[in-house]
Amino acid sequence: MSHSSDSSPPPATTASSPARGVRGLGLVVILVGLLMAVAGVVTYVTVQQTLADQKITVADDADFLAGDKVDGPFSAYAQAMVIGKHAEEIGGGKTYAELAQDDPARDTVMTASFLQASLFTSVVAFGVAVLVIALGGLLVLIGLALRRLSP
Repeated sequence: MSHSSDSSPPPATTASSPARGVRGLGLVVILVGLLMAVAGVVTYVTVQQTLADQKITVADDADFLAGDKVDGPFSAYAQAMVIGKHAEEIGGGKTYAELAQDDPARDTVMTASFLQASLFTSVVAFGVAVLVIALGGLLVLIGLALRRLSP
């Protein structure tokens, strides 16, 4: 019985396929991170510009940032707090819901409540935008790490 000698090498296993998948995943993570960071910056700038367009100034009797333009999270918070203080004084320590319907201060307290809520909403929007920017940056770093780990 004769054995024919086959000199062809055994089939190569492709170890590069999982590495290529990790590199591809890293690229996707980087792109998602960049998209999130850009969306966060656009949101932050949009909220900042919208507030600035209102030409609001922090009241002189605010606890901090008095006289500053309301165009960022801290100035919006300062103005919201002083509006709340003014509304409490006007309402005699009562909220809109606690004031009688025929109380002449009720409309002013209601408007103050709406303004305060709007400013607090912008503070939250700034916070979410910063969070999205930070998470986007973190995803970019994770994507870069994944790409470096693969050969």
